[in-house]
Amino acid sequence: MRKFFIPNLIMALFLAGLLVSVIPASAFGASIKDDFTIAWKQFHALSKNKKKSQYRSEWEKVGKKFRNVFKRSTRGHYAPKSLYYLGRTYEELGNRSGIKKDFRTAVDYYGRMISNFPSHQWTDDSIYRRAEIRLRKLHEKDLAYSDYLTIVHRYAKSDMYSKARKRLDSMDRKGISGKKNKHKKPSGTIIPAKKASTKSKLKSSSKAKLLSVRYTSSETYTRVVLDLDEEVRYRYQILNPNQSVNRPHRLYIDLENTILGNGVHKATHVADGILKDIRSAQRDPRTTRVVLDFNSMQDYKIFPLENPFRLVVDVQAPEEGKVVENKSPVHYSAPKKSKPRKYTPPANSKKMAGELLEQLGLTFKTIMLDPGHGGKDPGAAANGLREKDINLRFAKILAAKLKKAGFTVMYTRSTDKFIPLEERTAMANIKKADMFISIHCNAHRSSKINGIETYTLNLARNRNAVRVAARENAVSAKRISDLQVILTDLMLNSKMKESKDLAKSIHTRSLKNIRRKWSVKDQGVREAPFYVLMGAKMPSVLIELGYLTNRTEAKRLKTDRYLSYIADGIVKGVLDYKKQIERYASL
Repeated sequence: MRKFFIPNLIMALFLAGLLVSVIPASAFGASIKDDFTIAWKQFHALSKNKKKSQYRSEWEKVGKKFRNVFKRSTRGHYAPKSLYYLGRTYEELGNRSGIKKDFRTAVDYYGRMISNFPSHQWTDDSIYRRAEIRLRKLHEKDLAYSDYLTIVHRYAKSDMYSKARKRLDSMDRKGISGKKNKHKKPSGTIIPAKKASTKSKLKSSSKAKLLSVRYTSSETYTRVVLDLDEEVRYRYQILNPNQSVNRPHRLYIDLENTILGNGVHKATHVADGILKDIRSAQRDPRTTRVVLDFNSMQDYKIFPLENPFRLVVDVQAPEEGKVVENKSPVHYSAPKKSKPRKYTPPANSKKMAGELLEQLGLTFKTIMLDPGHGGKDPGAAANGLREKDINLRFAKILAAKLKKAGFTVMYTRSTDKFIPLEERTAMANIKKADMFISIHCNAHRSSKINGIETYTLNLARNRNAVRVAARENAVSAKRISDLQVILTDLMLNSKMKESKDLAKSIHTRSLKNIRRKWSVKDQGVREAPFYVLMGAKMPSVLIELGYLTNRTEAKRLKTDRYLSYIADGIVKGVLDYKKQIERYASL
Protein backbone atom coordinates (compact mmCIF):
# COMPACT_ATOMS: atom_id res chain seq x y z
CA MET A 1 0.00 0.00 0.00
CA ARG A 2 2.81 2.37 0.84
CA LYS A 3 4.20 1.63 -2.61
CA PHE A 4 1.25 3.25 -4.42
CA PHE A 5 0.59 6.09 -1.91
CA ILE A 6 3.30 8.53 -2.99
CA PRO A 7 2.52 8.52 -6.76
CA ASN A 8 -1.19 9.02 -5.95
CA LEU A 9 -0.39 11.93 -3.68
CA ILE A 10 1.78 13.57 -6.33
CA MET A 11 -0.98 13.15 -8.91
CA ALA A 12 -3.55 14.70 -6.52
CA LEU A 13 -1.34 17.72 -5.88
CA PHE A 14 -0.75 18.14 -9.62
CA LEU A 15 -4.49 18.13 -10.35
CA ALA A 16 -5.15 20.60 -7.50
CA GLY A 17 -2.51 22.96 -8.91
CA LEU A 18 -4.02 22.66 -12.37
CA LEU A 19 -7.47 23.46 -10.98
CA VAL A 20 -6.19 26.58 -9.15
CA SER A 21 -4.48 27.85 -12.33
CA VAL A 22 -7.73 27.87 -14.33
CA ILE A 23 -10.01 29.32 -11.61
CA PRO A 24 -9.93 33.15 -11.24
CA ALA A 25 -8.26 34.50 -8.13
CA SER A 26 -11.50 36.26 -7.15
CA ALA A 27 -13.12 32.87 -6.57
CA PHE A 28 -10.70 32.33 -3.67
CA GLY A 29 -10.86 35.96 -2.49
CA ALA A 30 -8.47 38.24 -4.38
CA SER A 31 -6.27 40.53 -2.32
CA ILE A 32 -7.02 44.24 -2.00
CA LYS A 33 -3.87 44.92 -4.00
CA ASP A 34 -5.13 42.68 -6.84
CA ASP A 35 -8.56 44.37 -6.87
CA PHE A 36 -6.97 47.82 -6.95
CA THR A 37 -4.60 46.80 -9.76
CA ILE A 38 -7.52 45.48 -11.83
CA ALA A 39 -9.50 48.71 -11.31
CA TRP A 40 -6.40 50.83 -12.09
CA LYS A 41 -5.78 48.97 -15.35
CA GLN A 42 -9.44 49.25 -16.39
CA PHE A 43 -9.42 53.00 -15.65
CA HIS A 44 -6.39 53.67 -17.86
CA ALA A 45 -7.64 51.35 -20.60
CA LEU A 46 -11.02 53.11 -20.61
CA SER A 47 -9.34 56.54 -20.75
CA LYS A 48 -7.63 55.51 -24.01
CA ASN A 49 -10.69 53.85 -25.58
CA LYS A 50 -12.52 56.59 -27.51
CA LYS A 51 -15.62 54.51 -28.12
CA LYS A 52 -16.15 52.91 -24.71
CA SER A 53 -15.26 56.07 -22.79
CA GLN A 54 -18.40 57.77 -24.16
CA TYR A 55 -20.63 55.46 -22.08
CA ARG A 56 -21.52 56.57 -18.56
CA SER A 57 -22.07 52.95 -17.51
CA GLU A 58 -18.43 52.09 -18.28
CA TRP A 59 -17.12 54.81 -15.95
CA GLU A 60 -19.60 53.84 -13.25
CA LYS A 61 -18.33 50.23 -13.40
CA VAL A 62 -14.76 51.43 -12.82
CA GLY A 63 -15.94 53.73 -10.03
CA LYS A 64 -17.72 50.81 -8.36
CA LYS A 65 -14.50 48.77 -8.36
CA PHE A 66 -12.54 51.55 -6.64
CA ARG A 67 -15.37 52.01 -4.11
CA ASN A 68 -15.27 48.30 -3.29
CA VAL A 69 -11.52 48.48 -2.71
CA PHE A 70 -12.01 51.44 -0.37
CA LYS A 71 -14.82 49.69 1.55
CA ARG A 72 -12.69 46.58 2.14
CA SER A 73 -10.21 48.64 4.16
CA THR A 74 -11.11 52.31 4.74
CA ARG A 75 -7.81 53.05 6.48
CA GLY A 76 -5.62 50.61 4.57
CA HIS A 77 -2.77 51.19 2.13
CA TYR A 78 -5.05 51.38 -0.90
CA ALA A 79 -7.82 53.50 0.69
CA PRO A 80 -6.32 56.93 -0.22
CA LYS A 81 -5.40 55.71 -3.69
CA SER A 82 -8.96 54.43 -4.25
CA LEU A 83 -10.45 57.79 -3.19
CA TYR A 84 -8.02 59.59 -5.49
CA TYR A 85 -8.98 57.39 -8.44
CA LEU A 86 -12.68 57.78 -7.65
CA GLY A 87 -12.05 61.51 -8.05
CA ARG A 88 -10.19 60.86 -11.31
CA THR A 89 -13.02 58.62 -12.56
CA TYR A 90 -15.73 61.25 -12.07
CA GLU A 91 -13.43 63.98 -13.37
CA GLU A 92 -12.99 62.03 -16.61
CA LEU A 93 -16.73 61.37 -16.69
CA GLY A 94 -17.40 65.10 -16.27
CA ASN A 95 -14.98 65.94 -19.07
CA ARG A 96 -17.09 63.83 -21.41
CA SER A 97 -20.58 64.63 -20.08
CA GLY A 98 -20.15 68.35 -19.31
CA ILE A 99 -22.47 67.78 -16.32
CA LYS A 100 -21.52 69.83 -13.27
CA LYS A 101 -22.81 67.17 -10.92
CA ASP A 102 -20.07 64.80 -12.13
CA PHE A 103 -17.41 67.42 -11.41
CA ARG A 104 -18.90 68.05 -7.96
CA THR A 105 -18.75 64.31 -7.25
CA ALA A 106 -15.08 64.36 -8.26
CA VAL A 107 -14.48 67.33 -5.94
CA ASP A 108 -16.18 65.42 -3.12
CA TYR A 109 -13.96 62.34 -3.52
CA TYR A 110 -10.81 64.44 -3.74
CA GLY A 111 -11.98 66.25 -0.60
CA ARG A 112 -12.48 62.99 1.27
CA MET A 113 -9.01 61.87 0.30
CA ILE A 114 -7.50 65.20 1.44
CA SER A 115 -9.27 65.31 4.81
CA ASN A 116 -8.73 61.63 5.67
CA PHE A 117 -5.15 61.31 4.44
CA PRO A 118 -3.50 64.76 4.69
CA SER A 119 0.04 63.34 4.77
CA HIS A 120 -0.25 60.92 1.84
CA GLN A 121 2.11 61.43 -1.11
CA TRP A 122 -0.88 61.83 -3.45
CA THR A 123 -2.70 64.45 -1.32
CA ASP A 124 -1.09 67.42 -3.08
CA ASP A 125 -2.22 65.92 -6.42
CA SER A 126 -5.78 65.65 -5.06
CA ILE A 127 -5.74 69.29 -3.93
CA TYR A 128 -4.37 70.48 -7.26
CA ARG A 129 -6.89 68.48 -9.30
CA ARG A 130 -9.73 69.75 -7.12
CA ALA A 131 -8.50 73.31 -7.60
CA GLU A 132 -8.37 72.86 -11.39
CA ILE A 133 -11.97 71.59 -11.46
CA ARG A 134 -13.12 74.47 -9.26
CA LEU A 135 -11.31 77.01 -11.41
CA ARG A 136 -12.02 75.73 -14.91
CA LYS A 137 -15.23 73.70 -14.65
CA LEU A 138 -17.22 75.08 -11.71
CA HIS A 139 -15.93 78.69 -11.89
CA GLU A 140 -15.42 78.76 -8.12
CA LYS A 141 -12.33 80.93 -8.27
CA ASP A 142 -11.97 81.70 -4.58
CA LEU A 143 -12.20 78.04 -3.60
CA ALA A 144 -9.60 77.22 -6.25
CA TYR A 145 -7.42 80.06 -4.93
CA SER A 146 -7.70 78.59 -1.41
CA ASP A 147 -6.61 75.15 -2.69
CA TYR A 148 -3.57 76.55 -4.53
CA LEU A 149 -2.72 78.51 -1.39
CA THR A 150 -2.90 75.32 0.71
CA ILE A 151 -0.37 73.60 -1.56
CA VAL A 152 2.03 76.56 -1.41
CA HIS A 153 1.90 76.77 2.39
CA ARG A 154 1.50 73.13 3.43
CA TYR A 155 3.08 71.15 0.58
CA ALA A 156 6.00 73.39 -0.34
CA LYS A 157 8.24 70.39 -1.14
CA SER A 158 5.70 68.59 -3.33
CA ASP A 159 5.82 68.30 -7.11
CA MET A 160 2.61 70.39 -7.29
CA TYR A 161 4.19 73.41 -5.59
CA SER A 162 5.48 75.15 -8.74
CA LYS A 163 2.20 74.58 -10.59
CA ALA A 164 0.17 75.98 -7.68
CA ARG A 165 2.50 78.98 -7.38
CA LYS A 166 2.08 79.77 -11.09
CA ARG A 167 -1.71 79.60 -10.76
CA LEU A 168 -1.65 81.98 -7.78
CA ASP A 169 0.59 84.44 -9.61
CA SER A 170 -1.70 84.33 -12.64
CA MET A 171 -4.86 84.80 -10.56
CA ASP A 172 -3.32 87.70 -8.66
CA ARG A 173 -2.41 89.43 -11.93
CA LYS A 174 -5.89 88.99 -13.36
CA GLY A 175 -7.77 89.45 -10.11
CA ILE A 176 -9.62 86.45 -8.70
CA SER A 177 -12.92 88.29 -8.92
CA GLY A 178 -12.33 89.38 -12.53
CA LYS A 179 -14.35 88.46 -15.58
CA LYS A 180 -15.67 84.96 -15.76
CA ASN A 181 -13.71 82.81 -18.16
CA LYS A 182 -15.69 81.34 -21.02
CA HIS A 183 -15.16 77.62 -21.34
CA LYS A 184 -16.52 75.50 -24.10
CA LYS A 185 -18.22 72.33 -22.98
CA PRO A 186 -16.08 69.25 -23.54
CA SER A 187 -16.74 67.51 -26.79
CA GLY A 188 -18.64 64.23 -26.68
CA THR A 189 -21.74 63.16 -24.79
CA ILE A 190 -22.40 60.25 -22.51
CA ILE A 191 -24.39 57.64 -24.40
CA PRO A 192 -26.65 55.46 -22.23
CA ALA A 193 -26.44 51.70 -22.54
CA LYS A 194 -29.87 51.54 -24.25
CA LYS A 195 -30.09 53.98 -27.15
CA ALA A 196 -33.90 53.92 -27.19
CA SER A 197 -34.15 55.79 -23.89
CA THR A 198 -31.39 58.34 -24.47
CA LYS A 199 -33.48 61.50 -24.07
CA SER A 200 -35.37 60.43 -20.97
CA LYS A 201 -32.20 59.27 -19.21
CA LEU A 202 -30.31 62.46 -19.98
CA LYS A 203 -33.23 64.52 -18.70
CA SER A 204 -33.53 62.65 -15.43
CA SER A 205 -29.79 62.77 -14.83
CA SER A 206 -29.78 66.56 -15.12
CA LYS A 207 -32.50 67.11 -12.51
CA ALA A 208 -31.55 68.40 -9.09
CA LYS A 209 -32.68 66.56 -5.96
CA LEU A 210 -34.17 67.93 -2.76
CA LEU A 211 -32.11 66.00 -0.22
CA SER A 212 -33.64 67.13 3.06
CA VAL A 213 -35.87 69.67 4.77
CA ARG A 214 -34.62 70.55 8.25
CA TYR A 215 -35.65 73.17 10.76
CA THR A 216 -34.58 74.81 14.02
CA SER A 217 -37.40 76.26 16.05
CA SER A 218 -38.60 78.24 19.06
CA GLU A 219 -41.83 80.03 20.03
CA THR A 220 -40.83 83.24 18.26
CA TYR A 221 -38.44 82.13 15.53
CA THR A 222 -38.02 79.24 13.08
CA ARG A 223 -35.37 78.67 10.43
CA VAL A 224 -36.17 76.12 7.72
CA VAL A 225 -33.39 74.90 5.41
CA LEU A 226 -33.93 73.09 2.10
CA ASP A 227 -30.81 71.11 1.13
CA LEU A 228 -30.29 70.40 -2.59
CA ASP A 229 -27.57 68.63 -4.51
CA GLU A 230 -27.17 71.51 -6.99
CA GLU A 231 -28.31 75.06 -7.67
CA VAL A 232 -31.90 75.49 -8.87
CA ARG A 233 -34.30 78.22 -9.90
CA TYR A 234 -37.15 78.73 -7.45
CA ARG A 235 -40.26 80.83 -6.89
CA TYR A 236 -42.42 81.40 -3.83
CA GLN A 237 -45.74 82.95 -2.86
CA ILE A 238 -47.96 83.49 0.17
CA LEU A 239 -51.45 82.00 -0.09
CA ASN A 240 -54.39 83.34 1.91
CA PRO A 241 -56.30 81.07 4.31
CA ASN A 242 -58.83 78.65 2.85
CA GLN A 243 -61.64 78.39 5.41
CA SER A 244 -63.50 75.60 3.58
CA VAL A 245 -60.64 73.10 3.97
CA ASN A 246 -59.29 74.57 7.23
CA ARG A 247 -56.06 75.81 5.61
CA PRO A 248 -54.16 78.68 7.35
CA HIS A 249 -51.90 81.21 5.69
CA ARG A 250 -49.20 79.28 3.89
CA LEU A 251 -46.01 79.94 2.00
CA TYR A 252 -45.13 77.66 -0.90
CA ILE A 253 -41.73 77.35 -2.55
CA ASP A 254 -41.50 75.70 -5.97
CA LEU A 255 -38.12 74.24 -6.91
CA GLU A 256 -37.80 73.98 -10.67
CA ASN A 257 -36.34 70.94 -12.45
CA THR A 258 -36.10 69.17 -9.09
CA ILE A 259 -37.19 65.78 -7.81
CA LEU A 260 -38.04 64.80 -4.25
CA GLY A 261 -35.33 62.80 -2.50
CA ASN A 262 -36.15 59.56 -0.67
CA GLY A 263 -35.02 60.98 2.66
CA VAL A 264 -37.50 63.87 2.67
CA HIS A 265 -40.52 63.50 4.94
CA LYS A 266 -43.75 64.31 3.13
CA ALA A 267 -45.20 66.05 6.22
CA THR A 268 -43.53 67.33 9.39
CA HIS A 269 -45.46 68.71 12.35
CA VAL A 270 -43.70 71.70 13.94
CA ALA A 271 -44.64 72.05 17.59
CA ASP A 272 -44.05 75.76 18.20
CA GLY A 273 -45.93 79.02 17.98
CA ILE A 274 -44.75 79.96 14.49
CA LEU A 275 -45.36 77.12 12.06
CA LYS A 276 -47.96 74.38 12.08
CA ASP A 277 -46.60 72.01 9.43
CA ILE A 278 -43.97 71.68 6.71
CA ARG A 279 -45.14 69.67 3.69
CA SER A 280 -43.12 68.44 0.70
CA ALA A 281 -44.39 66.84 -2.51
CA GLN A 282 -43.66 66.29 -6.19
CA ARG A 283 -46.05 68.81 -7.75
CA ASP A 284 -45.30 67.63 -11.29
CA PRO A 285 -42.44 65.69 -12.96
CA ARG A 286 -40.23 68.79 -13.00
CA THR A 287 -41.30 70.67 -9.86
CA THR A 288 -40.92 69.91 -6.15
CA ARG A 289 -43.09 72.00 -3.85
CA VAL A 290 -42.43 72.73 -0.17
CA VAL A 291 -45.27 74.34 1.82
CA LEU A 292 -45.00 76.06 5.21
CA ASP A 293 -48.34 76.23 7.07
CA PHE A 294 -48.47 79.17 9.51
CA ASN A 295 -50.45 79.12 12.73
CA SER A 296 -50.98 82.81 12.04
CA MET A 297 -49.46 85.17 9.50
CA GLN A 298 -45.78 85.86 10.25
CA ASP A 299 -42.86 87.82 8.84
CA TYR A 300 -40.51 85.77 6.65
CA LYS A 301 -37.33 86.05 4.57
CA ILE A 302 -35.95 83.64 1.95
CA PHE A 303 -32.34 83.58 0.77
CA PRO A 304 -30.02 81.06 -0.91
CA LEU A 305 -26.65 79.88 0.40
CA GLU A 306 -24.00 77.99 -1.53
CA ASN A 307 -21.50 75.15 -1.41
CA PRO A 308 -23.63 73.12 -1.02
CA PHE A 309 -26.67 74.92 -2.40
CA ARG A 310 -29.54 75.38 0.05
CA LEU A 311 -32.49 77.71 0.58
CA VAL A 312 -32.98 79.29 3.99
CA VAL A 313 -36.42 80.47 5.17
CA ASP A 314 -36.47 82.62 8.32
CA VAL A 315 -39.90 82.95 9.93
CA GLN A 316 -40.40 85.14 12.97
CA ALA A 317 -43.23 86.44 15.12
CA PRO A 318 -43.68 90.22 15.39
CA GLU A 319 -41.45 91.61 18.13
CA GLU A 320 -43.10 91.95 21.50
CA GLY A 321 -44.58 95.40 21.94
CA LYS A 322 -44.21 96.21 18.26
CA VAL A 323 -46.84 98.66 17.05
CA VAL A 324 -48.76 97.64 13.94
CA GLU A 325 -48.14 100.07 11.10
CA ASN A 326 -50.83 102.74 10.90
CA LYS A 327 -51.85 103.59 7.33
CA SER A 328 -53.21 107.03 8.28
CA PRO A 329 -50.83 109.98 7.76
CA VAL A 330 -48.67 111.08 10.66
CA HIS A 331 -48.29 114.83 11.16
CA TYR A 332 -45.21 116.35 12.71
CA SER A 333 -45.22 119.72 14.48
CA ALA A 334 -42.08 121.48 15.68
CA PRO A 335 -42.12 122.07 19.45
CA LYS A 336 -42.59 125.59 20.70
CA LYS A 337 -39.48 127.31 21.99
CA SER A 338 -39.22 127.48 25.76
CA LYS A 339 -36.69 128.38 28.39
CA PRO A 340 -34.21 125.60 29.13
CA ARG A 341 -34.89 123.74 32.35
CA LYS A 342 -32.51 121.81 34.52
CA TYR A 343 -33.13 118.07 34.26
CA THR A 344 -33.37 116.14 37.52
CA PRO A 345 -33.41 112.38 37.07
CA PRO A 346 -36.16 110.57 38.98
CA ALA A 347 -35.19 108.56 42.04
CA ASN A 348 -35.83 105.28 40.26
CA SER A 349 -33.92 106.27 37.08
CA LYS A 350 -31.68 103.19 37.21
CA LYS A 351 -34.69 100.90 37.36
CA MET A 352 -36.37 102.80 34.51
CA ALA A 353 -33.20 102.58 32.42
CA GLY A 354 -33.07 98.83 32.97
CA GLU A 355 -36.71 98.47 31.94
CA LEU A 356 -36.10 100.55 28.82
CA LEU A 357 -33.10 98.42 27.87
CA GLU A 358 -35.28 95.34 28.28
CA GLN A 359 -38.05 96.82 26.10
CA LEU A 360 -35.64 97.88 23.37
CA GLY A 361 -33.92 94.50 23.33
CA LEU A 362 -30.61 96.04 24.38
CA THR A 363 -29.89 93.99 27.49
CA PHE A 364 -26.58 92.14 27.57
CA LYS A 365 -26.77 89.09 29.77
CA THR A 366 -26.16 86.22 27.34
CA ILE A 367 -23.40 86.01 24.73
CA MET A 368 -23.22 83.30 22.07
CA LEU A 369 -19.65 82.46 21.04
CA ASP A 370 -19.21 80.85 17.63
CA PRO A 371 -15.84 79.13 17.08
CA GLY A 372 -15.68 79.10 13.27
CA HIS A 373 -15.35 75.92 11.19
CA GLY A 374 -14.99 72.52 12.95
CA GLY A 375 -15.20 68.81 12.20
CA LYS A 376 -14.75 68.08 8.50
CA ASP A 377 -14.21 71.81 7.85
CA PRO A 378 -10.71 72.72 9.15
CA GLY A 379 -10.76 76.31 7.88
CA ALA A 380 -7.41 77.92 7.05
CA ALA A 381 -4.28 75.83 7.61
CA ALA A 382 -0.67 76.98 7.63
CA ASN A 383 2.52 76.83 9.70
CA GLY A 384 1.36 73.68 11.48
CA LEU A 385 -1.91 75.23 12.67
CA ARG A 386 -5.54 74.58 11.79
CA GLU A 387 -8.02 77.41 12.11
CA LYS A 388 -10.76 75.29 13.68
CA ASP A 389 -8.45 74.34 16.60
CA ILE A 390 -7.32 77.92 17.33
CA ASN A 391 -10.92 79.19 17.13
CA LEU A 392 -12.18 76.67 19.68
CA ARG A 393 -9.26 77.16 22.06
CA PHE A 394 -9.70 80.92 21.95
CA ALA A 395 -13.49 80.67 22.46
CA LYS A 396 -12.96 78.77 25.72
CA ILE A 397 -10.40 81.33 26.95
CA LEU A 398 -12.79 84.17 26.06
CA ALA A 399 -15.76 82.38 27.66
CA ALA A 400 -13.99 82.08 31.01
CA LYS A 401 -13.22 85.80 31.03
CA LEU A 402 -16.76 86.81 30.00
CA LYS A 403 -18.24 84.63 32.75
CA LYS A 404 -15.93 86.27 35.27
CA ALA A 405 -17.26 89.65 34.06
CA GLY A 406 -20.81 88.51 34.85
CA PHE A 407 -22.10 87.28 31.47
CA THR A 408 -23.80 84.01 30.64
CA VAL A 409 -21.94 82.31 27.78
CA MET A 410 -23.18 79.76 25.25
CA TYR A 411 -21.37 78.07 22.36
CA THR A 412 -22.44 77.09 18.86
CA ARG A 413 -19.89 74.29 19.31
CA SER A 414 -17.71 73.33 22.27
CA THR A 415 -16.05 70.35 20.54
CA ASP A 416 -14.50 69.59 17.15
CA LYS A 417 -17.89 69.37 15.44
CA PHE A 418 -19.09 70.51 12.01
CA ILE A 419 -22.06 72.90 12.08
CA PRO A 420 -23.47 74.45 8.88
CA LEU A 421 -23.13 78.23 8.76
CA GLU A 422 -26.88 78.82 8.66
CA GLU A 423 -27.43 76.87 11.89
CA ARG A 424 -25.11 79.08 13.92
CA THR A 425 -27.11 82.30 13.97
CA ALA A 426 -30.28 80.20 14.17
CA MET A 427 -28.97 78.77 17.47
CA ALA A 428 -28.34 82.29 18.76
CA ASN A 429 -31.83 83.44 17.73
CA ILE A 430 -33.55 80.46 19.33
CA LYS A 431 -31.57 80.78 22.58
CA LYS A 432 -32.37 84.53 22.51
CA ALA A 433 -28.71 85.50 22.92
CA ASP A 434 -28.05 89.21 23.39
CA MET A 435 -24.82 89.19 21.40
CA PHE A 436 -23.19 86.93 18.79
CA ILE A 437 -19.41 86.78 18.35
CA SER A 438 -18.01 84.59 15.55
CA ILE A 439 -14.32 83.71 15.95
CA HIS A 440 -11.97 83.08 13.02
CA CYS A 441 -8.36 83.21 11.83
CA ASN A 442 -7.32 84.64 8.49
CA ALA A 443 -5.12 83.51 5.59
CA HIS A 444 -3.51 85.22 2.62
CA ARG A 445 -1.39 84.25 -0.36
CA SER A 446 1.32 86.61 0.84
CA SER A 447 2.96 85.44 4.07
CA LYS A 448 3.80 89.09 4.86
CA ILE A 449 0.18 90.08 5.49
CA ASN A 450 -0.71 90.19 9.21
CA GLY A 451 -2.92 91.92 11.76
CA ILE A 452 -6.37 91.72 13.30
CA GLU A 453 -9.66 92.85 11.80
CA THR A 454 -13.30 92.86 12.88
CA TYR A 455 -16.31 92.53 10.58
CA THR A 456 -20.01 93.27 10.64
CA LEU A 457 -22.69 92.24 8.16
CA ASN A 458 -23.00 94.64 5.26
CA LEU A 459 -22.17 95.05 1.61
CA ALA A 460 -18.48 94.52 0.92
CA ARG A 461 -16.73 97.86 0.32
CA ASN A 462 -13.41 96.65 -1.09
CA ARG A 463 -11.71 93.68 -2.73
CA ASN A 464 -10.11 92.45 0.50
CA ALA A 465 -13.49 92.31 2.25
CA VAL A 466 -14.81 90.31 -0.72
CA ARG A 467 -11.83 87.94 -0.45
CA VAL A 468 -12.32 87.29 3.28
CA ALA A 469 -16.09 86.83 2.94
CA ALA A 470 -15.60 84.46 0.00
CA ARG A 471 -13.14 82.37 2.02
CA GLU A 472 -15.30 82.18 5.16
CA ASN A 473 -18.48 81.51 3.14
CA ALA A 474 -16.66 78.93 0.97
CA VAL A 475 -17.98 80.49 -2.23
CA SER A 476 -16.52 82.35 -5.20
CA ALA A 477 -15.91 86.09 -5.24
CA LYS A 478 -18.53 86.40 -8.00
CA ARG A 479 -21.10 84.83 -5.67
CA ILE A 480 -20.30 87.49 -3.09
CA SER A 481 -21.27 90.10 -5.69
CA ASP A 482 -24.55 88.26 -6.31
CA LEU A 483 -25.11 88.09 -2.56
CA GLN A 484 -24.98 91.87 -2.24
CA VAL A 485 -28.40 92.11 -3.93
CA ILE A 486 -29.97 89.64 -1.49
CA LEU A 487 -28.43 91.48 1.45
CA THR A 488 -30.13 94.79 0.73
CA ASP A 489 -33.41 93.16 1.74
CA LEU A 490 -32.06 91.06 4.62
CA MET A 491 -30.26 93.97 6.29
CA LEU A 492 -33.39 96.06 6.74
CA ASN A 493 -34.29 94.19 9.94
CA SER A 494 -30.79 93.45 11.25
CA LYS A 495 -29.09 95.41 14.04
CA MET A 496 -26.52 96.99 11.75
CA LYS A 497 -25.87 100.17 13.72
CA GLU A 498 -25.55 98.29 17.01
CA SER A 499 -23.25 95.70 15.43
CA LYS A 500 -21.00 98.38 13.98
CA ASP A 501 -20.71 100.14 17.36
CA LEU A 502 -19.94 96.82 19.05
CA ALA A 503 -17.31 95.96 16.43
CA LYS A 504 -15.56 99.33 16.88
CA SER A 505 -15.54 98.95 20.64
CA ILE A 506 -14.21 95.37 20.57
CA HIS A 507 -11.62 96.09 17.89
CA THR A 508 -10.25 99.25 19.56
CA ARG A 509 -9.86 97.64 22.97
CA SER A 510 -8.40 94.39 21.59
CA LEU A 511 -5.79 96.24 19.56
CA LYS A 512 -4.87 98.46 22.52
CA ASN A 513 -4.52 95.49 24.83
CA ILE A 514 -2.34 93.45 22.44
CA ARG A 515 -0.07 96.43 21.77
CA ARG A 516 0.89 96.50 25.45
CA LYS A 517 3.18 93.56 24.66
CA TRP A 518 3.34 93.06 20.89
CA SER A 519 3.46 95.10 17.71
CA VAL A 520 0.42 94.23 15.60
CA LYS A 521 -1.05 95.77 12.47
CA ASP A 522 -4.52 97.31 12.59
CA GLN A 523 -6.49 95.89 9.65
CA GLY A 524 -9.53 97.89 10.77
CA VAL A 525 -13.27 97.44 11.24
CA ARG A 526 -14.79 96.26 7.98
CA GLU A 527 -18.07 95.19 6.45
CA ALA A 528 -18.81 92.13 4.32
CA PRO A 529 -21.67 89.71 3.57
CA PHE A 530 -20.88 86.78 5.85
CA TYR A 531 -23.28 83.84 5.79
CA VAL A 532 -22.66 83.17 9.46
CA LEU A 533 -24.01 86.63 10.45
CA MET A 534 -27.11 86.51 8.26
CA GLY A 535 -30.43 86.59 10.06
CA ALA A 536 -28.97 87.40 13.50
CA LYS A 537 -31.51 89.23 15.65
CA MET A 538 -28.88 90.66 17.97
CA PRO A 539 -25.69 92.74 17.59
CA SER A 540 -23.23 90.38 15.87
CA VAL A 541 -19.60 90.59 14.80
CA LEU A 542 -16.96 88.37 13.22
CA ILE A 543 -13.41 88.61 14.54
CA GLU A 544 -10.32 87.57 12.58
CA LEU A 545 -7.68 86.93 15.27
CA GLY A 546 -4.72 87.00 12.90
CA TYR A 547 -3.14 85.39 9.84
CA LEU A 548 -2.07 81.75 10.11
CA THR A 549 -0.11 82.26 6.89
CA ASN A 550 2.15 84.80 8.62
CA ARG A 551 4.87 82.90 10.49
CA THR A 552 5.24 85.45 13.30
CA GLU A 553 1.51 85.72 13.90
CA ALA A 554 1.03 81.95 13.70
CA LYS A 555 3.70 81.50 16.36
CA ARG A 556 1.83 83.92 18.64
CA LEU A 557 -1.56 82.31 18.00
CA LYS A 558 -0.14 78.99 19.23
CA THR A 559 0.23 80.44 22.75
CA ASP A 560 -2.53 80.87 25.32
CA ARG A 561 -0.75 84.00 26.55
CA TYR A 562 -1.29 85.84 23.25
CA LEU A 563 -4.87 84.60 22.94
CA SER A 564 -5.52 85.72 26.51
CA TYR A 565 -4.45 89.29 25.67
CA ILE A 566 -6.88 89.38 22.72
CA ALA A 567 -9.65 87.96 24.92
CA ASP A 568 -9.04 90.58 27.64
CA GLY A 569 -9.39 93.29 25.00
CA ILE A 570 -12.66 91.83 23.69
CA VAL A 571 -14.13 91.66 27.21
CA LYS A 572 -13.19 95.31 27.78
CA GLY A 573 -14.80 96.20 24.44
CA VAL A 574 -18.02 94.37 25.34
CA LEU A 575 -18.16 96.11 28.73
CA ASP A 576 -17.53 99.53 27.11
CA TYR A 577 -20.36 98.91 24.66
CA LYS A 578 -22.68 97.79 27.47
CA LYS A 579 -21.95 100.99 29.39
CA GLN A 580 -22.57 103.06 26.26
CA ILE A 581 -26.01 101.52 25.74
CA GLU A 582 -26.92 101.92 29.41
CA ARG A 583 -25.82 105.56 29.26
CA TYR A 584 -28.13 106.19 26.28
CA ALA A 585 -31.02 104.57 28.13
CA SER A 586 -30.45 106.68 31.27
CA LEU A 587 -30.68 109.86 29.18
